[in-house]
Amino acid sequence: MIKKILVSQPKPTSEKSPYFDIAKRFEVELVFRPFIKVEGITSKEFRAQKVSILDYTAIVFTSRHAIDHFFNMAKELRVNIPEDMKYFCVTETIALYIQKYVQYRKRKVFFGETGKIDDLVPTMVKHKAEKYLVPMSDVHNDSLARLLDSKKLQHRECVMYKTVSNDFTPDEVKNFDYDMLIFFSPSGIEALTKNFPDFKQDKIAIATFGPTTAKAARDAGLRLDIEAPSEKYPSMTSALQHYLLEHED
Repeated sequence: MIKKILVSQPKPTSEKSPYFDIAKRFEVELVFRPFIKVEGITSKEFRAQKVSILDYTAIVFTSRHAIDHFFNMAKELRVNIPEDMKYFCVTETIALYIQKYVQYRKRKVFFGETGKIDDLVPTMVKHKAEKYLVPMSDVHNDSLARLLDSKKLQHRECVMYKTVSNDFTPDEVKNFDYDMLIFFSPSGIEALTKNFPDFKQDKIAIATFGPTTAKAARDAGLRLDIEAPSEKYPSMTSALQHYLLEHED
């Protein structure tokens, strides 16, 4: 019987989130508690990468985290970002977030429609003369670099922030009484095993989103009760709703 579910993500800001509908319909308690958090690297760690921000004429942003940590690092290094710096963002929402740090109207800002870097690249190709800097997380692969290489764009990737375990307090460990845990990244699984080295799954249901998260859960010896996305259930909420329907009294 599922009565209390831990969702390892921040609480949705919109009241229209399907999670709240699920909580009401199935009378379950949903606790939103991220297992991981994002932290900026130190200026010393950044300097070790031998990257000079002012060597570049355009910045590529794939998330709001990237924007925050790029501008924070520039401030810490006392680097004044030139007025003519161009910004290429994977979505309009991320592009608009730049206003937190610079006057949007004075900048040249470009953005994609789908949130995928592939959709942004054709615009970058139109600005082939630019030298692109891509602030990234410490958890990334080389697919973006290979894509930009294939288009013969001048670019450099650099780590500006990292994903770390959002450690549980002794009280949280003591009161860890959930019937289901929902994970969205391999880092979340790592955080579970770090915070609860003697974790015994028993009757606790485990849900994962994405193939890499599912693999990390299996590698950790966990039994998977929900795997999303699937052809039938493209989102975690649709998969969760189906599972709860099947396991109703």
